[in-house]
Amino acid sequence: MQPSPPSETDSTGVDQILAANHPDPFGFLGLHFSENKEAIFRVFNPLAKNVVIILDDDAGELELTKTRGEGFFEGVKPDLKERTGYQVKWTDFDFKEHDPERYVYDFGSTFGEQDLHFLGEGRDRRMWEKLGANPREMNGTAGFSFAVWAPGASRVSVVGDFNKWDGRIHPMRKNFDTGIWEIFLPGIEAGAHYKFELIGADGALFTKSDPLAFFSQHGISTASITCCRDTYKWGDTDWMAERKEADPYHGAVSIYEVHLGSWRRRVEDGNRMLSYVEMADELVDYVVDMGFTHVELMPVSEFPFDGSWGYQVCGYFAPTSRFGTPDEFRALVDRFHQRGIGVILDWVPAHFPKDPHGLARFDGTALYEHADPRQGEHMDWGTLIFNYGRTEVRNFLIANALYWMEEFHIDGLRVDAVASILYLDYSREPGQWIPNHEGGRENLAAIEFIKEMNAVCYEEHPGVMMIAEESTAFPKVSGPTNQGGLGFGFKWNMGWMNDFLEFMKHEPIHRKFHHHQATFAMIYAYQENYMLVLSHDEVVHGKGSLIDKMPGDKWQKLANLRFFLAWMTAHPGKKLLFQGCEFAQEKEWKHDISLDWHLLEDPGHKGMQSMIRDLNALYRNEPALHDLDHEPGGFEWIDHMDSENSLFSFIRRDRNGGMVVVIINATPVPRTDHRIGVPAAGHYEEIFNSDAEIYGGSNIGSSGGANSEPIEWNGRENSINMQLPSLATVMFRLNLG
Repeated sequence: MQPSPPSETDSTGVDQILAANHPDPFGFLGLHFSENKEAIFRVFNPLAKNVVIILDDDAGELELTKTRGEGFFEGVKPDLKERTGYQVKWTDFDFKEHDPERYVYDFGSTFGEQDLHFLGEGRDRRMWEKLGANPREMNGTAGFSFAVWAPGASRVSVVGDFNKWDGRIHPMRKNFDTGIWEIFLPGIEAGAHYKFELIGADGALFTKSDPLAFFSQHGISTASITCCRDTYKWGDTDWMAERKEADPYHGAVSIYEVHLGSWRRRVEDGNRMLSYVEMADELVDYVVDMGFTHVELMPVSEFPFDGSWGYQVCGYFAPTSRFGTPDEFRALVDRFHQRGIGVILDWVPAHFPKDPHGLARFDGTALYEHADPRQGEHMDWGTLIFNYGRTEVRNFLIANALYWMEEFHIDGLRVDAVASILYLDYSREPGQWIPNHEGGRENLAAIEFIKEMNAVCYEEHPGVMMIAEESTAFPKVSGPTNQGGLGFGFKWNMGWMNDFLEFMKHEPIHRKFHHHQATFAMIYAYQENYMLVLSHDEVVHGKGSLIDKMPGDKWQKLANLRFFLAWMTAHPGKKLLFQGCEFAQEKEWKHDISLDWHLLEDPGHKGMQSMIRDLNALYRNEPALHDLDHEPGGFEWIDHMDSENSLFSFIRRDRNGGMVVVIINATPVPRTDHRIGVPAAGHYEEIFNSDAEIYGGSNIGSSGGANSEPIEWNGRENSINMQLPSLATVMFRLNLG
């Protein structure tokens, strides 16, 4: 076959293609007609030795002429008078003949006008279905569409293992109204590695990972990876239906916080981390056995540095590939659901890292962040702050929240570092921040973002939980948005955590001087829907383990920790406990080693684990311990004034009249024949005792219960006489029958 004659193409256009800066590659490459109605074919492929056009309907072939050594091919088909379909076949320099396929620059846009309208307005809640890399069929041809928001770039190309990472081969089409670049590449399959190559506003050339990649490399290699989102077959239909009717405010919520990389490791196999597949067996079985209602996973969104624990996210739409594929993560969530366990994900909209492949100065401008470091940078963390006032950024974050709920069936989000989002002067000195337009320190745009995010998530996914890690006195964090609140369902109770840990650190003989630290939380207990937390933050960075915070010898440390964790269970508020705390992990948590599971060979640690298992069962089965967590009617002090003896007693109630009486002895002095006022006459069954022998205690108790007597005590008409062990929490249920 003789090569066709080249067209009289404007050399300027060819130069621009070769330099990868043509303003309209779709208007130049492929099939076009000259002013003389001649059909001109233009193909740029620097990897090709020769290129042949194969016309549809057996209309013949046309070998193009290589007019530039860099790989520009063109030719004229004089007898072709109207547009027709065709394929391109080429041979590379290794004499490999590539299968014919439709030419990239003859496919139209993958976006409709409505898509572009909603994206431009920042109102596309499912933007991941348009942006990123999505499998698609166009004109009967399968491939992947690629799209990215980069309004400041003068050129964006898809580069990958399918084009030898050459940004000249696949420059994208730009929609100037929205700043979105897009292209459809035929023949691309799942598993292809890719990035975007950009020329920024300042003319610099650089590459970026896809902000909406669904699968990514991690660590040193940071390519995005094409994958299909609709291949997994879920088996949690019943769970998802029941979740819509769930009432977590009145239900039992006992969360096990897990760092997937350190919960358990294969020490015998090079200290390797477990995979999602392995955790679907081992972690799920463990959480079910321990009786937790939910698991909270520290951020699984893709991140480059293990030591960030996942809190410096570069891939907001990609479960980290450290443990497996996105579908394997779906299978882990599915398995939890099928076993009756909810899955909460740590989510990080407060900041993102400066890693060059990530969101930072994505198109050469401050696109996702503020340009002014007084607004756009967390100096303490070395990270950047999202520009919550920009509609596209707000849409990116809200869509991401929905993405985890819809694509991975996540049951809630624990939103990290909310205080840093709310305040413009967070961790800043005077002169290092810019007041809002009213002169205040509140980030008004961020507040509106949070309200919108919570409202949208609750509206579209009833039954989920939105949880704020917020450490200030900002009002109504868990208040409804229509009443001026931020709209979260729950707020971490950092005050309770700090006060109680400080109280527990004191030697028992000194606790009488700090009695108020253990009672103060009830003064503000109903200002928010609180969650009591003992999280990873309390057992890292030199803080030691929980058991390390307890005074005394080994037996006393375990006894202190037992009664403290039991007290936490009985105290108003939903619960969260970090991995390892359930069996009194002795070493401070480290992200790169396993928990010390060998400790369970010790009876004291095994007893602690058994107690947490029993506490979770008791908490779930006794409505009085969870039903009215956020209402004053669910709690009543019996005696909170006995500081001299460090004794505390109170009543928990449910809506149907059920009652549990709780007594805490925070000293090593047992109290025989201890009398306490009770709310009504009847038999009080001892349903829990942290000093039980099976937990490692001394087994002092009230022989299973006590009958009330008409003896006035603590201002009540009836009372019971009990045996109160040292360093213990004891609970009684009133049986009226």
